Amino acid sequence: MSVDVYTGQPSVWNMEGIEYAVAIGVFDGVHRGHVAVFDALRKSADGSKICALTFGTHPESVVGSREAPPQLTTLDRRIELLGEAGVDAVAVIDFDEEVRHMSPDTFIDRYVAGGLKACLVAVGAGFRFGFEAQGTVDTLRLAGQDYGFEVIETQIVNLHGTEVRSSSIRSAVAAGSVGLAARMLGRPFAIEGRVVPGDGRGRTIGYPTANITMPEGLVRPAGGVYAVRCMVDGVSIDGVSNVGTRPTFGGGEETIEVHLYDQEIDLYDKTVRVSFIDRIRNEQRFTSADALVKQIDLDIAVAKEILG
Repeated sequence: MSVDVYTGQPSVWNMEGIEYAVAIGVFDGVHRGHVAVFDALRKSADGSKICALTFGTHPESVVGSREAPPQLTTLDRRIELLGEAGVDAVAVIDFDEEVRHMSPDTFIDRYVAGGLKACLVAVGAGFRFGFEAQGTVDTLRLAGQDYGFEVIETQIVNLHGTEVRSSSIRSAVAAGSVGLAARMLGRPFAIEGRVVPGDGRGRTIGYPTANITMPEGLVRPAGGVYAVRCMVDGVSIDGVSNVGTRPTFGGGEETIEVHLYDQEIDLYDKTVRVSFIDRIRNEQRFTSADALVKQIDLDIAVAKEILG
Protein backbone atom coordinates (compact mmCIF):
# COMPACT_ATOMS: atom_id res chain seq x y z
CA MET A 1 0.00 0.00 0.00
CA SER A 2 1.44 3.38 -0.99
CA VAL A 3 1.56 6.16 1.58
CA ASP A 4 2.03 9.91 1.47
CA VAL A 5 5.37 10.84 3.04
CA TYR A 6 6.03 14.23 4.63
CA THR A 7 9.61 15.29 5.37
CA GLY A 8 11.35 18.50 6.32
CA GLN A 9 9.60 21.30 8.18
CA PRO A 10 5.80 21.24 8.58
CA SER A 11 5.60 24.54 6.70
CA VAL A 12 6.29 22.65 3.45
CA TRP A 13 3.86 19.80 4.12
CA ASN A 14 1.14 20.03 1.50
CA MET A 15 -1.83 18.23 3.02
CA GLU A 16 -4.60 20.03 1.14
CA GLY A 17 -6.68 20.67 4.25
CA ILE A 18 -6.56 17.10 5.56
CA GLU A 19 -6.95 16.54 9.29
CA TYR A 20 -5.21 13.38 10.44
CA ALA A 21 -5.69 10.91 13.23
CA VAL A 22 -2.07 10.68 14.39
CA ALA A 23 -0.01 7.92 16.00
CA ILE A 24 3.32 9.07 17.45
CA GLY A 25 6.38 6.85 17.91
CA VAL A 26 9.64 5.53 16.51
CA PHE A 27 7.82 2.41 15.27
CA ASP A 28 11.04 0.46 14.74
CA GLY A 29 10.07 -2.89 13.24
CA VAL A 30 6.36 -1.99 13.03
CA HIS A 31 5.50 -4.84 15.38
CA ARG A 32 2.25 -6.14 16.91
CA GLY A 33 2.29 -3.46 19.59
CA HIS A 34 2.50 -0.72 16.98
CA VAL A 35 -0.29 -2.30 14.96
CA ALA A 36 -2.44 -2.28 18.12
CA VAL A 37 -1.92 1.50 18.32
CA PHE A 38 -2.99 1.94 14.69
CA ASP A 39 -6.02 -0.34 15.17
CA ALA A 40 -7.17 1.60 18.23
CA LEU A 41 -6.71 4.85 16.34
CA ARG A 42 -8.63 3.59 13.33
CA LYS A 43 -11.59 2.42 15.44
CA SER A 44 -12.02 5.91 16.89
CA ALA A 45 -10.99 7.96 13.87
CA ASP A 46 -14.48 8.22 12.41
CA GLY A 47 -13.16 7.84 8.88
CA SER A 48 -10.26 10.26 9.21
CA LYS A 49 -6.99 9.36 7.50
CA ILE A 50 -4.27 7.82 9.67
CA CYS A 51 -0.77 9.32 9.89
CA ALA A 52 2.27 7.90 11.69
CA LEU A 53 4.48 10.66 13.09
CA THR A 54 7.94 9.13 13.39
CA PHE A 55 11.64 9.97 13.46
CA GLY A 56 14.21 9.55 10.70
CA THR A 57 17.00 9.40 13.28
CA HIS A 58 16.56 7.34 16.45
CA PRO A 59 16.23 9.80 19.38
CA GLU A 60 18.79 7.87 21.43
CA SER A 61 21.47 8.67 18.85
CA VAL A 62 21.13 12.32 19.86
CA VAL A 63 19.88 12.19 23.45
CA GLY A 64 21.77 9.26 24.93
CA SER A 65 25.36 9.07 26.07
CA ARG A 66 25.76 5.81 24.16
CA GLU A 67 25.10 4.78 20.58
CA ALA A 68 21.52 4.27 19.46
CA PRO A 69 20.40 0.63 19.47
CA PRO A 70 20.68 -1.25 16.16
CA GLN A 71 17.43 -0.94 14.27
CA LEU A 72 15.13 -3.68 13.00
CA THR A 73 14.52 -1.98 9.65
CA THR A 74 15.75 0.87 7.53
CA LEU A 75 13.57 3.97 7.38
CA ASP A 76 12.43 3.11 3.84
CA ARG A 77 11.36 -0.36 4.93
CA ARG A 78 9.65 1.08 8.01
CA ILE A 79 7.58 3.33 5.77
CA GLU A 80 6.63 0.34 3.60
CA LEU A 81 5.57 -1.63 6.68
CA LEU A 82 3.56 1.30 8.01
CA GLY A 83 1.71 1.33 4.71
CA GLU A 84 1.06 -2.40 5.00
CA ALA A 85 -0.31 -1.75 8.50
CA GLY A 86 -2.94 0.52 6.96
CA VAL A 87 -1.39 3.93 7.58
CA ASP A 88 -2.30 6.54 4.97
CA ALA A 89 0.64 8.89 5.56
CA VAL A 90 3.98 9.05 7.35
CA ALA A 91 5.49 12.27 8.68
CA VAL A 92 9.23 11.92 9.28
CA ILE A 93 10.98 14.23 11.75
CA ASP A 94 14.77 14.47 11.68
CA PHE A 95 15.59 14.18 15.37
CA ASP A 96 18.40 16.71 15.79
CA GLU A 97 19.57 19.04 18.55
CA GLU A 98 16.75 21.48 17.82
CA VAL A 99 14.11 18.79 18.24
CA ARG A 100 15.94 17.39 21.26
CA HIS A 101 15.65 20.73 23.10
CA MET A 102 12.07 21.37 21.96
CA SER A 103 9.54 21.74 24.76
CA PRO A 104 6.52 19.41 24.73
CA ASP A 105 4.21 22.35 24.00
CA THR A 106 6.32 23.46 21.02
CA PHE A 107 6.46 19.90 19.68
CA ILE A 108 2.68 19.64 19.82
CA ASP A 109 2.16 23.06 18.29
CA ARG A 110 4.64 22.56 15.44
CA TYR A 111 4.07 18.93 14.44
CA VAL A 112 0.93 17.48 15.96
CA ALA A 113 -1.58 20.32 15.92
CA GLY A 114 0.06 22.73 13.48
CA GLY A 115 1.67 20.38 10.97
CA LEU A 116 -0.79 17.49 10.87
CA LYS A 117 -3.87 19.31 12.23
CA ALA A 118 -4.55 16.28 14.41
CA CYS A 119 -8.14 15.50 15.27
CA LEU A 120 -7.14 12.43 17.32
CA VAL A 121 -3.80 11.23 18.75
CA ALA A 122 -2.77 7.71 19.82
CA VAL A 123 0.36 6.74 21.75
CA GLY A 124 1.58 3.71 23.67
CA ALA A 125 1.37 3.45 27.44
CA GLY A 126 4.01 5.51 29.21
CA PHE A 127 4.75 7.65 26.15
CA ARG A 128 7.19 10.50 26.86
CA PHE A 129 8.32 13.31 24.59
CA GLY A 130 9.89 16.76 24.51
CA PHE A 131 13.04 18.08 26.18
CA GLU A 132 14.30 15.64 28.82
CA ALA A 133 11.12 13.59 28.28
CA GLN A 134 9.08 16.17 30.17
CA GLY A 135 5.95 15.54 28.09
CA THR A 136 3.55 12.78 29.09
CA VAL A 137 0.22 11.41 27.93
CA ASP A 138 -1.43 13.88 30.31
CA THR A 139 0.49 16.69 28.60
CA LEU A 140 -1.06 15.61 25.31
CA ARG A 141 -4.52 15.43 26.84
CA LEU A 142 -4.28 18.95 28.26
CA ALA A 143 -3.04 20.28 24.91
CA GLY A 144 -5.86 18.47 23.18
CA GLN A 145 -8.37 20.56 25.11
CA ASP A 146 -6.90 23.68 23.52
CA TYR A 147 -6.27 22.31 20.03
CA GLY A 148 -9.37 20.15 19.73
CA PHE A 149 -7.95 16.62 19.59
CA GLU A 150 -8.61 13.62 21.81
CA VAL A 151 -5.91 11.22 23.03
CA ILE A 152 -5.88 7.42 23.11
CA GLU A 153 -3.33 5.61 25.27
CA THR A 154 -2.93 1.94 24.30
CA GLN A 155 -1.52 -0.69 26.61
CA ILE A 156 1.65 -2.65 25.86
CA VAL A 157 0.84 -5.89 24.02
CA ASN A 158 1.82 -8.96 26.03
CA LEU A 159 2.70 -12.20 24.26
CA HIS A 160 2.82 -15.21 26.60
CA GLY A 161 4.38 -13.15 29.37
CA THR A 162 6.72 -11.15 27.12
CA GLU A 163 6.04 -7.48 26.46
CA VAL A 164 6.12 -6.75 22.75
CA ARG A 165 8.68 -3.99 22.41
CA SER A 166 11.26 -3.18 19.74
CA SER A 167 13.99 -3.73 22.34
CA SER A 168 12.66 -7.22 23.11
CA ILE A 169 12.64 -8.10 19.42
CA ARG A 170 16.19 -6.83 18.94
CA SER A 171 17.33 -9.00 21.84
CA ALA A 172 15.58 -12.05 20.40
CA VAL A 173 17.16 -11.55 16.96
CA ALA A 174 20.62 -10.97 18.43
CA ALA A 175 20.23 -14.21 20.40
CA GLY A 176 19.15 -16.18 17.31
CA SER A 177 15.57 -16.60 18.58
CA VAL A 178 14.06 -15.57 15.26
CA GLY A 179 10.91 -17.60 15.90
CA LEU A 180 10.16 -15.53 19.00
CA ALA A 181 11.01 -12.35 17.08
CA ALA A 182 8.54 -13.35 14.34
CA ARG A 183 5.75 -13.87 16.86
CA MET A 184 6.31 -10.40 18.28
CA LEU A 185 6.69 -8.78 14.86
CA GLY A 186 3.74 -10.58 13.31
CA ARG A 187 6.00 -11.71 10.43
CA PRO A 188 9.52 -13.15 10.11
CA PHE A 189 12.47 -10.92 10.86
CA ALA A 190 14.11 -9.97 7.56
CA ILE A 191 17.13 -8.18 6.21
CA GLU A 192 17.48 -6.69 2.76
CA GLY A 193 20.74 -6.17 0.96
CA ARG A 194 22.61 -6.31 -2.31
CA VAL A 195 24.42 -9.44 -3.44
CA VAL A 196 28.15 -8.83 -3.78
CA PRO A 197 31.03 -11.03 -4.97
CA GLY A 198 32.39 -13.56 -2.48
CA ASP A 199 35.39 -15.86 -2.63
CA GLY A 200 33.44 -18.50 -4.59
CA ARG A 201 34.28 -21.22 -2.07
CA GLY A 202 30.69 -22.41 -1.80
CA ARG A 203 30.54 -23.18 -5.49
CA THR A 204 33.66 -25.34 -5.28
CA ILE A 205 31.93 -27.67 -2.78
CA GLY A 206 28.66 -27.78 -4.73
CA TYR A 207 26.73 -25.21 -2.71
CA PRO A 208 26.97 -21.78 -4.33
CA THR A 209 26.05 -18.96 -1.98
CA ALA A 210 25.03 -15.34 -2.34
CA ASN A 211 26.86 -12.89 -0.09
CA ILE A 212 24.44 -10.28 1.22
CA THR A 213 25.53 -6.81 2.21
CA MET A 214 23.58 -5.24 5.02
CA PRO A 215 22.98 -1.55 5.75
CA GLU A 216 24.88 -0.23 8.75
CA GLY A 217 23.02 0.28 11.99
CA LEU A 218 20.71 -2.73 11.74
CA VAL A 219 20.52 -5.62 14.19
CA ARG A 220 22.17 -8.85 13.03
CA PRO A 221 20.99 -12.35 13.84
CA ALA A 222 23.26 -14.45 16.07
CA GLY A 223 25.82 -16.54 14.24
CA GLY A 224 24.51 -19.84 12.97
CA VAL A 225 22.59 -21.60 10.22
CA TYR A 226 18.99 -20.65 9.49
CA ALA A 227 16.08 -21.80 7.36
CA VAL A 228 15.20 -18.75 5.25
CA ARG A 229 12.86 -17.50 2.57
CA CYS A 230 14.31 -15.06 0.07
CA MET A 231 12.41 -12.58 -2.04
CA VAL A 232 14.16 -12.20 -5.40
CA ASP A 233 12.55 -10.12 -8.14
CA GLY A 234 9.17 -10.58 -6.47
CA VAL A 235 9.52 -14.37 -6.18
CA SER A 236 9.87 -16.21 -2.86
CA ILE A 237 12.56 -18.93 -2.85
CA ASP A 238 13.49 -21.21 0.06
CA GLY A 239 17.02 -21.77 1.23
CA VAL A 240 19.52 -21.84 4.08
CA SER A 241 21.65 -19.03 5.40
CA ASN A 242 24.90 -19.01 7.32
CA VAL A 243 25.61 -15.99 9.51
CA GLY A 244 29.17 -15.96 10.78
CA THR A 245 32.86 -16.03 10.02
CA ARG A 246 33.20 -19.41 8.21
CA PRO A 247 35.68 -20.95 10.70
CA THR A 248 36.19 -24.08 8.57
CA PHE A 249 37.99 -21.91 6.03
CA GLY A 250 40.03 -19.88 8.47
CA GLY A 251 37.46 -17.38 9.69
CA GLY A 252 37.40 -13.68 8.92
CA GLU A 253 34.80 -10.91 8.93
CA GLU A 254 31.21 -11.86 9.67
CA THR A 255 29.18 -12.48 6.55
CA ILE A 256 25.59 -13.35 5.69
CA GLU A 257 25.52 -16.04 3.02
CA VAL A 258 22.46 -17.62 1.44
CA HIS A 259 22.17 -20.85 -0.53
CA LEU A 260 18.94 -21.25 -2.48
CA TYR A 261 18.58 -24.98 -2.87
CA ASP A 262 17.44 -26.54 -6.12
CA GLN A 263 17.99 -23.23 -7.93
CA GLU A 264 20.34 -21.96 -10.63
CA ILE A 265 19.98 -18.18 -10.39
CA ASP A 266 22.51 -15.44 -10.98
CA LEU A 267 21.92 -13.17 -8.00
CA TYR A 268 24.94 -10.91 -8.42
CA ASP A 269 24.09 -7.24 -7.86
CA LYS A 270 20.44 -8.03 -7.14
CA THR A 271 18.69 -6.83 -3.99
CA VAL A 272 17.47 -9.76 -1.91
CA ARG A 273 15.20 -9.76 1.14
CA VAL A 274 16.08 -12.64 3.48
CA SER A 275 13.40 -13.69 5.98
CA PHE A 276 14.78 -15.76 8.87
CA ILE A 277 12.24 -18.47 9.67
CA ASP A 278 14.06 -20.62 12.22
CA ARG A 279 17.57 -21.28 13.53
CA ILE A 280 18.89 -24.74 12.72
CA ARG A 281 22.20 -24.82 14.59
CA ASN A 282 25.20 -22.85 15.79
CA GLU A 283 28.02 -22.06 13.43
CA GLN A 284 30.85 -24.56 13.89
CA ARG A 285 34.26 -25.47 12.54
CA PHE A 286 34.59 -28.73 10.58
CA THR A 287 37.74 -30.77 10.11
CA SER A 288 37.37 -30.92 6.34
CA ALA A 289 35.32 -29.66 3.41
CA ASP A 290 33.76 -33.14 3.08
CA ALA A 291 32.52 -32.99 6.68
CA LEU A 292 31.05 -29.55 6.00
CA VAL A 293 29.27 -30.82 2.88
CA LYS A 294 27.68 -33.66 4.87
CA GLN A 295 26.44 -31.17 7.44
CA ILE A 296 25.06 -28.85 4.76
CA ASP A 297 23.11 -31.80 3.35
CA LEU A 298 21.59 -32.29 6.80
CA ASP A 299 20.93 -28.57 7.19
CA ILE A 300 19.04 -28.44 3.89
CA ALA A 301 16.93 -31.44 4.90
CA VAL A 302 16.02 -29.74 8.16
CA ALA A 303 15.28 -26.45 6.37
CA LYS A 304 12.97 -28.20 3.91
CA GLU A 305 11.09 -29.77 6.81
CA ILE A 306 10.79 -26.40 8.58
CA LEU A 307 9.68 -24.55 5.46
CA GLY A 308 7.37 -27.27 4.27
